[in-house]
Amino acid sequence: MWKWLKTLYHRLGSPKWFYQITGSWLPWFAGAAVVFLGVGLVWGLAFAPADYQQGNSFRIIYIHVPAAFLAQSVYIMMAVAGVVLLVWKMKMADVVAQSLAPFGATMTFLALLTGAIWGVPTWGTWWMWDARLTSMLILFFLYLGVIALREALQPQEVAAKACALLAIVGVINIPIIKYSVDWWYTLHQPATFTLTEKPAMPASMWVPLLIMLLGFYALLGWSVILRARAEVLKREYKAGWVKELLQRK
Repeated sequence: MWKWLKTLYHRLGSPKWFYQITGSWLPWFAGAAVVFLGVGLVWGLAFAPADYQQGNSFRIIYIHVPAAFLAQSVYIMMAVAGVVLLVWKMKMADVVAQSLAPFGATMTFLALLTGAIWGVPTWGTWWMWDARLTSMLILFFLYLGVIALREALQPQEVAAKACALLAIVGVINIPIIKYSVDWWYTLHQPATFTLTEKPAMPASMWVPLLIMLLGFYALLGWSVILRARAEVLKREYKAGWVKELLQRK
């Protein structure tokens, strides 16, 4: 098993192998995203019961929670890719990190936007300088910083290292986001459900939420693979296998 994982790791580090193998993954990720998101949205918006306190306004949870979850997990993925780049000098790690950043920024913005909409009926205001909201806003600025560094710095190797360092340093904000509702007084409610505790809502509410989360992750896989494949072609355009590929097309 270890030998197989080591072989897979080195193959994924090859731009040519990555491009060849991931082409067949795209339809599966796209199909899974359509199915999971379609089922989750219909179930959550049309069939899940209304919350006994918030009524139907709680249904924004089916967008807000997956977006917030991915906003944080994508940044952790970027930090891990940054470590792989700096320690093992793997070029594909930077390609993946570059492909993750726009998706993570979009998810963070979506989480902030849906949180603001949810805040009106729940808190009576669009925005509060709440610990959770403020730390999520910082995460959004971190994503923008990574994207801006990528565009501003040259050559590519310098930009890659700078982005990796910012991602690694900025990951300290993730536990602040997660535990802000426990460490400080905050209007934001605690986690809707965790892996270690029984859900605080009935299955008719949390199952569609879980389905939506799977749909968002499938969408992440499709988006990152698509972006990474395009970036591989851009970076390796002088390679013989790319010229051969373009000639066949």
